[in-house]
Amino acid sequence: MRKVNELVREVVAEAVLDLKDPRIGFLTITGAETSPDLRHAVIFYSVLGTEEEKLETAEALRRSASRLQSVIGSQTRLRYTPVLEFKVDPAIDEGIRINQILSDMEDDNDQQVGDA
Repeated sequence: MRKVNELVREVVAEAVLDLKDPRIGFLTITGAETSPDLRHAVIFYSVLGTEEEKLETAEALRRSASRLQSVIGSQTRLRYTPVLEFKVDPAIDEGIRINQILSDMEDDNDQQVGDA
């Protein structure tokens, strides 16, 4: 399944580059989880930008799902072409949040040292 997931991720990541939808922002396809029967796949992604840009990208991906599914069907030899669902990769936002917390802690420590 790991190989199938990576194959699906690679094909989708490449195909997204060819989409001409201006609503798609700075997008990275970070992973894919394909069901064991190969009928469904969740595609994880991250996108940089404002909340509005993130929402527009999500809508553009949703609307492009059938086109991306057909690319998977033509570029792979899977028994079934999975129905795609797109989800924001929570690890990216969590990493950004952790970095911000660490940065804030470091700033607080620097201030305390300067005050002493």
